[in-house]
Amino acid sequence: MTKHWSTTETLKGKHVSLEPLSLDHLTGLQEAARDGELWNLWFTSVPKPESAREYIEQALASRDLGKAMPFAVRDAKGDIVGSTRYCNIEADHKRLEIGWTWYAERVQRTALNTEAKLLLLTNAFETLGAIAVEFRTNWFNQRSRTAIARLGAKQDGVLRNHMLMPDGTRRDTVVFSILDSEWPAAKKNLQFQLQRYGKES
Repeated sequence: MTKHWSTTETLKGKHVSLEPLSLDHLTGLQEAARDGELWNLWFTSVPKPESAREYIEQALASRDLGKAMPFAVRDAKGDIVGSTRYCNIEADHKRLEIGWTWYAERVQRTALNTEAKLLLLTNAFETLGAIAVEFRTNWFNQRSRTAIARLGAKQDGVLRNHMLMPDGTRRDTVVFSILDSEWPAAKKNLQFQLQRYGKES
C-alpha cells in the first residue's frame, strides 16, 4: 500500500469535483443544506446550518485518526452542493465504506451523484487497492437503498438495532458492498449510466 487511505487529492470529473473537506467549505455546506432543508429528514445525518462547523470539525478529527477521508462536493458550476466521505477505513484489511453522503435538493437524481460514486470507487479500487467497498443506510431510507443498488452493490444484510439516533430511536442499518472482483462490471454500469445522462440532457 503506497498511499495513506485517509488522504487524497481532489477527484475531478465532468459533472462533479470532490475536494478534501476543510473549514473553508463551511458557508457552502450551510447553503447546500438549506436547499431542501435536508436536516429535517430524520433518517439522515445532514447538519443544520448552525451546527455545520461542528460537523466539519468532527469529520476532520476522524480523518486525523485515519478513520475517514471527508470531501466537499462541487457541481460543474463550482458551487458546493453537499458532502461525502470514505469512512470506517480498515486499511490493514483493504476495506472502506463510502457514506455520510448528502446533496442539495437541486442536484439530487442527476449525473452528479453517479459520477461522484464512479470517482470514489475508481480511486478506492484502482489507487488504494481496496478489495471491498461498503455502503450503509437506514432501513427507512428507501431512496438511498435504491440508489446504492443502482451502483451495482449487492445487499449483504441488515444490522438490527445497529445505532442509536440523536432522537433516541434505534436504527436498523442495511449493508451493501462491491468486491474488487465485481468492480469491472460495476464500473462499466456506472459509465453506461453517465452516457445515458448525457443523451437525456
